[in-house]
Amino acid sequence: MSLLNPVAPNPYQPTSTTYRGSTARTVQQPSQIIAPAPVRRLHPVSGDVEARGFVLYVGLDELQALTSGTDLTAIVKHLKKSLAEIAPDAETHAVVALAPAGIGGRDVDVVRRALKDPSVVTEEKPASPKVVIDASRGRITINGQNQGLTYLEFQIVQHLVEHHGETISREALIDALWPTLDENRPNARTVDVHIRRLRSKLAGHEDIIRTVRGLGYRFNKYADVEVLDA
Repeated sequence: MSLLNPVAPNPYQPTSTTYRGSTARTVQQPSQIIAPAPVRRLHPVSGDVEARGFVLYVGLDELQALTSGTDLTAIVKHLKKSLAEIAPDAETHAVVALAPAGIGGRDVDVVRRALKDPSVVTEEKPASPKVVIDASRGRITINGQNQGLTYLEFQIVQHLVEHHGETISREALIDALWPTLDENRPNARTVDVHIRRLRSKLAGHEDIIRTVRGLGYRFNKYADVEVLDA
């Protein structure tokens, strides 16, 4: 029995070679073995360094967490649990940033400075105030431009400023700004309308009046806000 024109095998696919005769024998060739793709490694600066993890700064004070129906400990536990599901081998370490009460500033900026974020410039020159609350003139200016608050809107701001750091309920605002026998004494919904109109005049700085869900409103004094007493 002689070999008749065998077909050259393809090294990447199973093939067969048939011999003349009543019985055909098939010889299987090995399939192609695909090597796994190389692991992609992150080199943010040069080949001498490598990424070993990351930091996620979260700006959220205890009161904000409480009004959202949670607390800082519960949030940390939830984040750790989620990370364990995504990357079981990841190691975690949580630190709570503490700052003097009433220091002002946006929460995430305070956190970064408290934890000594190297990307934050430590020697910053104090910026000129962008928002000025002038009690003597009964007005608020942003970059020198009067925002045109009504008398009542400014009274709301002034009352919140005088109770800086406190959450003032809608009922307390009504009692402070409208006499008990005033026939035009509003309800809580009307207070919300006044606050909404007030914020619309503070473009880009609406967060100086913070809503504390279910409790009321409070004033936040950031680094770019200056209060001039009467």
